[in-house]
Amino acid sequence: MQNKNTFAFVEPGPLRDDDLELRLIGTHLANPRMGHSPSYTFEMCDVVAGQRAGRISVRIGCSDLLVLYAGQIGYGVEEAFRGRRFAARSCRLVLPLLKTHGINPLWITCNPDNMPSRRTCEILGAELIEIVDLPTDTEMYRYGERRKCRYRLEL
Repeated sequence: MQNKNTFAFVEPGPLRDDDLELRLIGTHLANPRMGHSPSYTFEMCDVVAGQRAGRISVRIGCSDLLVLYAGQIGYGVEEAFRGRRFAARSCRLVLPLLKTHGINPLWITCNPDNMPSRRTCEILGAELIEIVDLPTDTEMYRYGERRKCRYRLEL
């Protein structure tokens, strides 16, 4: 992984899988005060329908906050597009970007009761390592979340 003082975003190139395309809509520098790492945000687009289908964020770093609680990938699919494996397909499309930044293994987290996200992790071949309690001083805890499943994927 790059030194945090010399971090540079890279051009991810075209990210497409059949009817799914990821479009880069933003990059965000690290905010150590907030505990945020550098990140990329992509819009999932159904190219056939010409509609936004969801989002995926790629967080670059290996901090305790990322690998234990937040995860290095976060995704959400709009209800109308669920069941088409857009989340898993999007994750696969961004794996080369994570490798470019030296991320290995990849950590993905989700709430224990979020069965679609858990299924996405299984489809990717990630291994459930544990379910952890969130520290009370995290932003996630303040939003009402209490536990996270931690999945590990070797790249």
